Amino acid sequence: MQVLITGAAGGLGRAMAIECARRGYDLFLTDRNAAGLARIKAGLERQYGAAVAAQACDLTDSGSVDALLQAIDARGLRFDLLLSIAGIDVEGGFLCRAREQLVGIVTLNVTATLRITHAILERRRETSRFTAVLVSSLASMFPMPLKATYAASKRFLLDFATALRQEFKEQNAHVLVLCPGGMATNAEAAAAISAQGFWGDVTTNPLERVARRTLDRALRGRSVYVPGLINRALCLPVRLLVPWRRARPPSVLSAAAVRRARGGRGVLRGAGASARPPPCRACRQNIMCSTKLSAK
Repeated sequence: MQVLITGAAGGLGRAMAIECARRGYDLFLTDRNAAGLARIKAGLERQYGAAVAAQACDLTDSGSVDALLQAIDARGLRFDLLLSIAGIDVEGGFLCRAREQLVGIVTLNVTATLRITHAILERRRETSRFTAVLVSSLASMFPMPLKATYAASKRFLLDFATALRQEFKEQNAHVLVLCPGGMATNAEAAAAISAQGFWGDVTTNPLERVARRTLDRALRGRSVYVPGLINRALCLPVRLLVPWRRARPPSVLSAAAVRRARGGRGVLRGAGASARPPPCRACRQNIMCSTKLSAK
């Protein structure tokens, strides 16, 4: 199995790389921390005898991503699994942070994730099942003062993964979204968890366990994983207090939208059956994108 992992030099990305190497997967690792990337590559090769390729990349820079993709294409790689782990969390009041710092959260958590997900879906191995894991957060379930931008960026990833899973459901591709609580990914994160006291302790999960269980669930075709019993319990009030969401969760609405488009109603209003556009070359389905492409 060929796996690409972003944010692989530390934290959850590093834990994912170790777990994948332990399972005997072939790895392509990327992180903007070139020194940390070299260390994890050497460690995995030494301890597990894993086949590991690595290239430093700043996912927020399109030129850096293009160079990464050129390196991938030069090796002729096709992927079975994408672990999109890279992300950033900044706490504090909205006006207590610089504008560019807030924009940086969205750039990495949202834009960079879109960029790498699109690129790797185009480079998936089509002869076998493809799986993508996107990392959202427990914060995506709740609007969060003092973490407003971060929580909103993670909500985007939750909804994006839900929609993408339905879109690729019939193309032998699957998407799981991981929604963890606190994780001690670095010294700063550990300090923030400690400052939260009791609730910080009970909502935090060990990186190694999260990595192992996330992979298990993703490869079994699960759609959402919230690590930790208490974290899952915290999500229950959202379902119980919002009846509309309980009756029609996002996954149901996404599936209905895809079924509607595939049924031909994605064709421009007033057009007959003969006017239905050919399938989009990228997604190979008669859905809305086909209509938009043909109208240009």
